Order: sequence, then C-alpha cells, then structure tokens
Amino acid sequence: MTQQKLIANLIVLFASADLLGQNSVATNSGATEAPSKTSSSQAAYYIDPLPLHLNLILSPPPSRGSATTAAELTELHRIESVRTPAQIAQAQADDHEEDIFVFETVMGPEFTAAALPITASLSDRVRKEESAAGGPLKKLYRRPRPYQVDSTLHPVCPLNPEPTSYPSGHSLSGYLLAFTLVQLVPEKRQQILDRADDYVHNRLVCGVHYASDIEASHRAAYAIFGSMVASPDFQRDLAAAREETRRKLGLPAAAPQL
Repeated sequence: MTQQKLIANLIVLFASADLLGQNSVATNSGATEAPSKTSSSQAAYYIDPLPLHLNLILSPPPSRGSATTAAELTELHRIESVRTPAQIAQAQADDHEEDIFVFETVMGPEFTAAALPITASLSDRVRKEESAAGGPLKKLYRRPRPYQVDSTLHPVCPLNPEPTSYPSGHSLSGYLLAFTLVQLVPEKRQQILDRADDYVHNRLVCGVHYASDIEASHRAAYAIFGSMVASPDFQRDLAAAREETRRKLGLPAAAPQL
C-alpha cells in the first residue's frame, strides 16, 4: 500500500470512528437517502464523492424544534450581542473570500494569487471538491438557515433564501484548504489550523450557520481530504504548488517531515 493510500485510509477511518460515536438526532424526511449525482457545474476535480457515502458518515442535522437547535440559536444571539465592528468586518471579508489565500495572515503578504498562480489553480480545484461533495448534502438535508427559523437574529453577511445550512460550504472549503496548505508548509501547521478555526467561527459571527453545520463540515473534510490524498492528480498538483509556494516564501525546497 502506498503512503498516500495509507494516509487516505487512516483519515477516512478516523472520520468514520468519530461519526459512529455521534448520537442520532431527528432528521428531515429522506435524510438517509443517498445524495444524487452532481451536475457538471459541480463536478469534482480529484475525487468521486458518491463512493464516500458522506450521507452515512454525517449525522443528520438537529431538527428545527429540537433542544439542540434552540441552544444553538441562543448561542448565536450571544455571539451577536458581543461581536465588535472589527469582528464583523473580518467575518464579512471571510464570507467574500473562499480560497487558500484567506491564510495570507499566516503566510505573509507575498502569499497572494497573483504571486502564486500554480497554488491559486490548486485552490480553485480544491474548491470544486467542496462544491461537488457539499452541494448534494445541502439538497439532501435542506436545513433552514438560523435567520429563517429565528427572525430576531441580525445576520451581517449575504443571505441565502434556500434552506442550505447543513453542512456549511464555507467551513468545508476552509478546512479542505487548510489541510492542503499544511501539506505545502507543514512548519506552520498549527497556525494554519488555528486560522481555519477562526475562519469557520466567522460563519457564526455572520449569523448564517449553526455550530452543528460547522462540526459536520469538519468531519466531512477529513473523509474528503483522505480521498484527495489518494489521487495521483492531487499529488501532482500538490508537488507543483509546494515548490512554487516554498520558493516564493524563501523556505527550504524540501518540506520537513513533522
């Protein structure tokens, strides 16, 4: 077994073990059906999401009238009551930017799409994985957004009229991009993952997602990234982006094995 396949299998195993330990909660009707095949506009670049059976990996979202949803709405009201103008501005900026360059604050000012076209192309392809895997799950679960359930919330980011809260697309994308960037610059692993956590928390600051939407995206990201790591195309693009990024940032060509 190749190292890449071993890593992929371990990631999926860990994700599955975490999910099997989750308690079952009330579901929307049809929530156990398999997601339908994605359209060409959502086609993944590195993986086929259907064999991952993400609908079996993820617990269904808490139902609208559940105690969990009520607690999550209470937490959103708390966040809303204490968020600062600076936090709102950062959440709105993160809502607007959904690519690997949201990690510029970690990597430095030279970490930009203009300076790193190969890395930018990799970022775009990773985003396709999020759309291809996450889109069908949103259609499957059709969880209403928090502001569709509680009109007293005051979201500060663009609203979606459709019930597409679960899982969070921005969060899934953020974690996939973070895992990818760790492969390029493992020296900054913890800083990258911390920034990813801040990025996804900003979905709550925006007032457009529940905490359980983000948690579902985190679990799904492990399974999806495990499949990506096993793709020769991903390994090829990863190697090219690693060389470009490390050269631009003045890092040793060989990434350390951490």
